[in-house]
Amino acid sequence: MDIDTGLERKFARFGDALEVEDGCVISGYASLFGAVDQGNDVVEAGAYAASLAALLAKSTKVKMLWQHDPTQPIGIWDEVREDARGLWVKGRLLDSVAKGREAAALIEAGAIDGLSIGYRTKKATKNSKGQRLLSELELWEVSLVTFPMLPSARVAGKSEDTAFDRSLRDMAAVFAGARADLARR
Repeated sequence: MDIDTGLERKFARFGDALEVEDGCVISGYASLFGAVDQGNDVVEAGAYAASLAALLAKSTKVKMLWQHDPTQPIGIWDEVREDARGLWVKGRLLDSVAKGREAAALIEAGAIDGLSIGYRTKKATKNSKGQRLLSELELWEVSLVTFPMLPSARVAGKSEDTAFDRSLRDMAAVFAGARADLARR
């Protein structure tokens, strides 16, 4: 959790519906319902409904950022919606922005394959397993990231992970867990 803003982050791979069209249009799942992530959180179906309705009422959009950096918007999410599986997004990387071009190249090369949401928890409970069940979230942004937190969502059409890739993800998970532990104190 960002102490200054109160925003939390939740990571997911793009999912098995990743599409990259014309080098700049991307789509996939930013969050999967019912999946336990490495922070021991579970997003419940419908968790984004109120937030998406509020954004629509204000005619504002969820921001597309690079690595959660608010100074680096890299594109526009044209569609953000819930379905039975999770939070699905579709948007355009801006090739007129240097980081947008960089993101497109990294996605096409398979070096970047993750999405992460920036949100505030509005309603949550704990279950008997100690997992935090997130039932209402205020969605702020969806970022393209290097290390996703939800390992069950996969990118389609990419080559097998190398041992080095798995090691980097494992190391990132350790850091993410440590950050989560510090935030809870």
